[in-house]
Amino acid sequence: MTQSLHSSRRVLPALCFALLLSGLLAAGLAQAQTGAAAIVPPATEAVLNPYGLRSVWLQGDWVARATLVILALMSILSWYFIIAKWLAQRQLNAQLRAARKVFAGSDPLHRRSDALAPLSPLRAMVESALQAARRHTGLARQLDLGTWLSQDIVQSVASLQMRSQEGLSVLATVGSTAPFVGLFGTVWGIYNALVTIGVSGQASIDKVAGPVGEALIMTALGLAVAVPAVLGYNWLVRRNRVLLHAVKGFGSELHTQLLEEIDKLQPATNRSA
Repeated sequence: MTQSLHSSRRVLPALCFALLLSGLLAAGLAQAQTGAAAIVPPATEAVLNPYGLRSVWLQGDWVARATLVILALMSILSWYFIIAKWLAQRQLNAQLRAARKVFAGSDPLHRRSDALAPLSPLRAMVESALQAARRHTGLARQLDLGTWLSQDIVQSVASLQMRSQEGLSVLATVGSTAPFVGLFGTVWGIYNALVTIGVSGQASIDKVAGPVGEALIMTALGLAVAVPAVLGYNWLVRRNRVLLHAVKGFGSELHTQLLEEIDKLQPATNRSA
């Protein structure tokens, strides 16, 4: 009994000390977490960025706003021509497939040309070649029929090639000048930021980082406008090259069929004479 009392007297202070120590540690951890929460904002709270594109527009002068408007117009033009040229190339490709099917028949050429779409450039090429064959009568002594028809078809192909390149110069211009327009906006923004800092006399990091970061947005916008224009230009030029190769093949086939049809008509005309 005495030993149990002595042992209980030894254990009670140890338990009290352990409880006191655990309480102090828990209080310290709670205080540390509270301090950390006060320093670091919760992950669920969104940190508002006072600097950005809207701030550039609202706080910028007329030069900065004009630069933003120019970049926006360049982007709209580039995307317009990319989509418009892609649709035109798609239409020409469909017209080429239809023309190959029509010219695989055995009807006279003027009837096969009537089966093509009214606004198709391939129909215009066929009709121009037929008219050139009719006009060759007065030039028979000076120029043979094959060379005369070849010149007319080559001229039609060249005209179609010029039409297919419309708008590509706009994409090339946008792709080459948009980065420099954005760089001009950046230089102008940094200049205004330095002037403002010099006038206010405050060169702290919060006074420098914000305006400089806003100025760099111009360079990013210039690159965002130029990259699609350059990629679209290269893509459309390659598609143009493939389509023009197919158009030249169609012109060669047209030249051959014209000579064959005229050669078939000439003996019949001679026999009737």
